[in-house]
Amino acid sequence: MKEPIIVIGAGHAGCEAALAAARLGCDTLLLTLNIDSIAHMPCNPSIGGTGKGHLVRELDALGGEMGLAADDCLLQGRMLNTAKGPAVHSLRAQEDKSAYHLRMSKALFSQDHLRIKEAEVSHILTKNGRVSGVRTANGEDITASCVIVATGVYLKSRIIIGEYHQDIGPQGLQSANLLSKSLDELGFELRRFKTGTPARVDARSIDFAKMIVQTGDEPVIPFSFMTDKPLLNKVNCYLTWTNEHTHDIIRQNLHRSPMFSGAIKGTGARYCPSIEDKVHRFADKDRHQLFLEPEGLHSPEWYVQGLSTSLPQDVQWEIYRTVPGLENAQLTRLAYAIEYDCIDPLDISPAMNALKVPGLYFAGQINGTSGYEEAAAQGLLAGVNAAQAVLGREPLILNRAQAYIGVMMDDLTAKGTDEPYRMMTSRAEHRLYLRQDNADLRLTELSYKIGLADENRMRRTELKAKHTKALLNYLQDKGLYQLLKQPGNTIDDLVDEPLPFVASAREQVQISIKYEGYLKKEEKQVKQTIAMESMLLPAKIDYTRVKSLRIEAMQKLSLRQPVSLGQASRIPGVSPADLAVLQIYLKQQKAED
Repeated sequence: MKEPIIVIGAGHAGCEAALAAARLGCDTLLLTLNIDSIAHMPCNPSIGGTGKGHLVRELDALGGEMGLAADDCLLQGRMLNTAKGPAVHSLRAQEDKSAYHLRMSKALFSQDHLRIKEAEVSHILTKNGRVSGVRTANGEDITASCVIVATGVYLKSRIIIGEYHQDIGPQGLQSANLLSKSLDELGFELRRFKTGTPARVDARSIDFAKMIVQTGDEPVIPFSFMTDKPLLNKVNCYLTWTNEHTHDIIRQNLHRSPMFSGAIKGTGARYCPSIEDKVHRFADKDRHQLFLEPEGLHSPEWYVQGLSTSLPQDVQWEIYRTVPGLENAQLTRLAYAIEYDCIDPLDISPAMNALKVPGLYFAGQINGTSGYEEAAAQGLLAGVNAAQAVLGREPLILNRAQAYIGVMMDDLTAKGTDEPYRMMTSRAEHRLYLRQDNADLRLTELSYKIGLADENRMRRTELKAKHTKALLNYLQDKGLYQLLKQPGNTIDDLVDEPLPFVASAREQVQISIKYEGYLKKEEKQVKQTIAMESMLLPAKIDYTRVKSLRIEAMQKLSLRQPVSLGQASRIPGVSPADLAVLQIYLKQQKAED
């Protein structure tokens, strides 16, 4: 019997990794510190957002679980950036935190080929330089064909609130204090990153009348391409602001902030700063937006998005109570910062496998990323590729021209990151092509071919493609194609009769016609990118023997070992002249073969 694939950690990365590996037919063992924290949302209980919504749609198109779970547990749904073009439209949904945990737990415990077990992993075991299994904290050795490390923010995690700190995980959960040493011994350079979360507030102490209501969209657009049932907005969210009084208190207490005193050593996320960091960096602003969002349909706790801090307890109470609507706020859980160990993503390949240790994979925040969505997308890719390795198949590698997931993995493995990486639409150079509405048309067939996306999903994608083509022909035959290009015109405006095409086909047609010129230009660029990505570089090239390469390029290429000419082109220090040298080298190697 083949040894199982072992997944360490049951956060958003671990859940998707375990499900993907098991769905491809591999026996899989998911090890977690606490079964009650499966798919836990220690920060904002929401899914999606700018750029992140694209990742969830792609994850769903590939056969992942997050989009389906998010639809099942939705409290409020909104499409962001609708005042801009479709390239940056991004879904975001407020989720019921407890319901999401239960929904994902059910998916895991009902999945064939998948077992779940509580245990802390202390060592990654190897034999002849390859992964052979894991050892748990209680001394049990478990053999494995592959191991996926998806430990999130739990590695040697430390909670910090002002002068107080404790070696625990998010929201008081157990930290994983043993595995870091094993990773260090295997040659991985560990770094300290930092994230944080706001306080939670008792709903009874909030005066919502002093805030601005934020309603959800009608109708609610689902994350999953498989969701047919109508989704309902069950709650409102609320908008309020900080003020000069808030900022004065923060300025007076900056010396007590761990961020400014040096007590926090980890590097924080640039795009998710604490309130003290915002007040310090943007001194000219007299207020900052805050969103009040529920933790769950039946939860008494509300999340104050935008008021993340690690200031001491007494200061937290004071600043929260300066906010309109929070004058009598009762804090149920204090805001905190959390530091944790992570690896350098330059030590993994775009297929998620470790370059130094065959059979070892990494996914999620252990790779230096932030966010549930980034973690889940990496988890699915790691689970797929661990299974592909066990089954003796080629890995699934997504490039920048195929998916936001490909953009993320290329950014991480070619450029690395010196701070928690967050996906944004601005990172994708082909974002008009990589829209969230066409993720199924781009990715489902790829997943279907490897056996992850099922028959039903594939047939649905084919129907969408067929109807899109038929609707385009219909509009051309009726002489409506050019009319639809005019600003403001929609298919419904131009056609009186009922049309036998799925709604998703209408969306595709309207975008393809209205943005025809831009799309043709981008599709040409995409083809050029794909051509560069298809020029694969042999593994472990001795770049010191490649004539005419500059010394800097030689050093950088030797260190990074890019998988393709396209990836080599994005390594800082590799010039167009160096790429021309590599193209000649590839032609020579091909001729010799």
